[in-house]
Amino acid sequence: MPVGKSGVKPAARVLSRAFHDSPIFTHLLPDPVERKNKLHYLFEIVVRDSIRHGEVYATSQDLEGIAVWIPSERGESMSPGRMIRSGALSLPFRFGRDFSSRQGPVTASIDSAHKRHAPFRHWFLQAIGVDPAYQGKGYASRLLKPMLARIDRENMPCYLDTEEEKNVSIYQHYNFKVLEEAEIPSTDIVLRAMLREKSGQQ
Repeated sequence: MPVGKSGVKPAARVLSRAFHDSPIFTHLLPDPVERKNKLHYLFEIVVRDSIRHGEVYATSQDLEGIAVWIPSERGESMSPGRMIRSGALSLPFRFGRDFSSRQGPVTASIDSAHKRHAPFRHWFLQAIGVDPAYQGKGYASRLLKPMLARIDRENMPCYLDTEEEKNVSIYQHYNFKVLEEAEIPSTDIVLRAMLREKSGQQ
């Protein structure tokens, strides 16, 4: 089911719990208490912007899992107006200078890999997360299958990145291929760029 404006905060809470222990967010917010209390603010920006410029789906009204999809033509860097509408300008005030200094290299590496490996029209799976209480019960599959079927009908490729090695085999099951594995500078995070080709090329 689509997530609308009223679902921004609940969806962000789900994603913040799903990504609480991910390498990127433990790097950006090393203190686990701060991460638990603040990570949802970051995902509110992601969800709010993606509802406006892409598509956000939940498994059901109970929000067991959330998937965030962006068409490449709307995935450009945020303009000042877009940053204001999404709430991104609040980040330095909520998270502080240390967060901003760590975020810059991480964001630059992620964006660089995306532009390098998907310079063509495509769908971008920006985020997919299942609440820890519901993980391992097939909810990620329920989020992926309908959209990937639609992407196949549109004859479009799909790009994603992941820093979690355990996720690679899951995405490979859906015909994503690893294009690159590279360490983000000044971190121990290994970013994996993955692409699912057009249906006729799989």
